[in-house]
Amino acid sequence: MMILKKSSDNEGGSSGGGGGGGGGVLYAYLGILCCVLVVSVIAVFLGSGFRSSAVAVNSGSTVSIVELQKKVIAATVANLNPSRAIASDVSLYRKNSSFSPIQRKSAVVRKVDKNEEGLTRARAAIRKAAGVRNQSIINPGGIYRNPGAFYQSYKEMERRFKVYVYEDGDFIIVHNGPCKDIYASEGRFISEMEHGNSKFRTRDPHSAHVYFMPFSVTWMVKFLYKPLSYNVTPLKEFVSDYVRLISTKYPFWNRSHGAYHFMLSCHDWAPLASKGNDFLYNTSIRVLCNANSSEGFNPQKDVSLPEIYLYNGGVSPKLQSPPPANISRPYLGFFAGGLHGDIRKNLFEHWKGKDSDLRVYEYLPKYMDYPSELLRSKFCLCPSGYEVASPRAVEAIYAECVPVMLSDHYVFPFSDVLNWDAFSIQVNISDIPRLKEILLAIPEDKYMKLKEGLRAVRKHFELNRPALKFDVFHMILHSIWLRRLNLRL
Repeated sequence: MMILKKSSDNEGGSSGGGGGGGGGVLYAYLGILCCVLVVSVIAVFLGSGFRSSAVAVNSGSTVSIVELQKKVIAATVANLNPSRAIASDVSLYRKNSSFSPIQRKSAVVRKVDKNEEGLTRARAAIRKAAGVRNQSIINPGGIYRNPGAFYQSYKEMERRFKVYVYEDGDFIIVHNGPCKDIYASEGRFISEMEHGNSKFRTRDPHSAHVYFMPFSVTWMVKFLYKPLSYNVTPLKEFVSDYVRLISTKYPFWNRSHGAYHFMLSCHDWAPLASKGNDFLYNTSIRVLCNANSSEGFNPQKDVSLPEIYLYNGGVSPKLQSPPPANISRPYLGFFAGGLHGDIRKNLFEHWKGKDSDLRVYEYLPKYMDYPSELLRSKFCLCPSGYEVASPRAVEAIYAECVPVMLSDHYVFPFSDVLNWDAFSIQVNISDIPRLKEILLAIPEDKYMKLKEGLRAVRKHFELNRPALKFDVFHMILHSIWLRRLNLRL
């Protein structure tokens, strides 16, 4: 925006002569009028991008990271609407953006056509591999639904898949996330995608197959949510503002109503936050730990994210190298956890403190060590809490303790590729009273087969720095890749 200042030299005419002064004033005002018209036209075409630039110019400097942090905290303390306050600055802090909005249309069309041709070839190759019965294809423990299709799909992903990460947004809530404790899956993916040596990331948005919106719902809750208010409106408004920003500034969202865009979050409230935009909720790929099919999670387009609890940022040393398979495990089953939700209430009513072999605790006694108890048990109970996901399934996999899944409507992570029956037991909630009977009835040879599956599947649930082939980072990307292909293996 231009600030026009009236010159005092032209007040009442100039000392150089009345006629010349009048003409000068006339020409000056005509010049000003032309400038205003030009600015107006630019503003119409550039929209919010122009307005953001104007703010930066008039303020005399860009907004720093520290200033953005202070703004979020100040807005939160003042009980303002922090999401709106952040949105006004969301495009001011950008790190070396390589996006160039002006490209030759023919070049862009060629890139899009090349992408789609590549996807068509990938689909054909995967379908061909799915129909070939090759005994040499590795499928340890039978953990893959179709090993030929999976390996071919993974190979095609490594060869072709490109992800564009939006660089807009401040790093407090965008470009950041928790990398330890119960929401580690969220922050570690964002970190690896943005700062790792990911060959999947492209700086050219026209060459991308999907677009990542790197905001953290966990940090939204930390900075925007008023404790005990149960008001998630600020989360929805932040998401709404973010989508409005990228859909106004870039053309990619509007081409498919967000179908080729994805968000990722492990927080329980991520599905609620995604309701900030109808297309994000109903059309985009949502990568969620809270993968509840009865609450809007759609496995045809959404991705179930493993919940991995990294105590102090890492896996317990005891679970990093489980004992050999032939080491005796003296206890039949184990669970320790809070009374969260009806399923655990049912479990506690029937088994809490009632059996020395099927040990169920609400609070683990201080003299007992949680990882050690996992390693001493044949089966580890994984009941849902208030929400469907639980880190206990991954902990059980690390401990090679067969997970016993007690859940309704939970879409298991990577279940479009992995055969969970090959490394876990699924028990109906109505059968909880018969839980010990069911576990005792499992033959020893089947139990050893499940252990084999656990050893084989572990690599798909490990978080590595840097990311390694077939680990959880790559499995998440592969799940997104499948949604882009619109295939189920």
